[in-house]
Amino acid sequence: MGLDDGVDPFPDTGMFGTATFSEAVSEAWAALDAEVAATREAEREDAPARAAVDKAVRTAEREAARQLSMTVPDEIAAVLAGALGLVDADAPLGGPGVVAPTLLARVRGLAQLVNVVDTALAHAVRAAENAQAAEFDGHKTMRSWLPGHLNVSPATARRVVRAGRTLEQLPRWDAAAGEGRVTPDQTATVAKVATPARLAAAADLGVDLHGDEGLDAALLGCAIGPTPDALTSMVKRALDWIDPDGPEPDPTKKRELHLTPDADGGGGSIHGRLDAVGFEKVTTALTAHQQAGRIAGDDRSHAQQMGDALVQLADNALAAATTPMLRTNHAHIAATISAEDLLDHQTVTGAARLGSGQTVPNTVVQQITCDSIITRVLFGPDGMPLNIGRAQRLVPAHIRRAAEARDGGCVFAGCPAPTWWCDAHHVLEWLADHGDTSVENTALLCERHHTKVHHGYAVEWDPVQGRWRTHRKDGTEIITGYPPR
Repeated sequence: MGLDDGVDPFPDTGMFGTATFSEAVSEAWAALDAEVAATREAEREDAPARAAVDKAVRTAEREAARQLSMTVPDEIAAVLAGALGLVDADAPLGGPGVVAPTLLARVRGLAQLVNVVDTALAHAVRAAENAQAAEFDGHKTMRSWLPGHLNVSPATARRVVRAGRTLEQLPRWDAAAGEGRVTPDQTATVAKVATPARLAAAADLGVDLHGDEGLDAALLGCAIGPTPDALTSMVKRALDWIDPDGPEPDPTKKRELHLTPDADGGGGSIHGRLDAVGFEKVTTALTAHQQAGRIAGDDRSHAQQMGDALVQLADNALAAATTPMLRTNHAHIAATISAEDLLDHQTVTGAARLGSGQTVPNTVVQQITCDSIITRVLFGPDGMPLNIGRAQRLVPAHIRRAAEARDGGCVFAGCPAPTWWCDAHHVLEWLADHGDTSVENTALLCERHHTKVHHGYAVEWDPVQGRWRTHRKDGTEIITGYPPR
């Protein structure tokens, strides 16, 4: 039978008939739709498990990256492991003629080891400074990174940073420092002359800098020679040679004042220097208060009277509100303490935190509150001040006071900025994220770190530990302190 026989080769009821073919297509599509629906349903059911796995993977990756800056390199870990054994070494046995020389030799060897380690630290800090590594943790310089992350004093941070720059300029001195033959104090002395500008000026005057008879060799010879005390005089002579006229006559550049709080919260020390006019002004003002405060039978020394006069001068300025405004408020003493400790008649050590960061006994705050305004701030069980609501975008004074009581300063990791340097930052943006203007959504940040947070860094409250955590742009957390042993 051919096609020309007039017979339909695909009847409606045949295997390939029109109706049967349409039904087969419909069934195929229905089966495909059912398979897709089943697949989607399975994906929906598996989504939580996959999300948990993905989150775990991301958390592990972040944790690995987070710990990278806390991982001690192998060569340093090996030396550190050996050095830890030196701390608890047994005392030598024997008579005085044996013990004394042995102990002195031990002190000498350890001092040389300290010199070597200090040199290695200065090199590492200088390398980090050249690489702008502090920016990784949101800081501008290594000088600002060191105190907040390694708990060293600002003075120590300045010394280490300056030592790294000095060693870079004096190769011979650097080699001797690497062997522990010169001390960090000696390096700080030669740093006065070993700046790029002064060395360049010396070279212009024809001074040999790095030769066998050059300035570098002469300084080193003096430091390790029989009269190392002459190093200071030699540096002064070098400075006089390089710049006989001295710096430009700007006496105000001599002014400096260092306020160093005691570690135990017992107060602090003050030292500094003033030019002639500044010294006369300060002396006159203090003497006026010192003379006005003298009474019959006063057994205070002159130094004690002047100390009291300085405090009285500050007290008068604060009471008269003549100090500059700080964050829309007059400067004032701030102390944070629990109500129980404030009302306790017994001394509670470290019960309060002052605005400067010092922790003091409750008796100190009891003295302050005799003539002060007390602001009551209620804290929740997670250490967070209770929410005050979303009434306006700008943080009002009462919310800021609560945030100051909780934070005590900039919350960015490793930043020591006090409260009066800080902006009140919305953790969840008021417009973009519809964040509340509340204590819970407010974090204190200094100007630099406020900018950092608005350009990728983040701060978040940890209710478990009751503290703020800081994260870099890649999500890794910034950690301060030293690696665990």
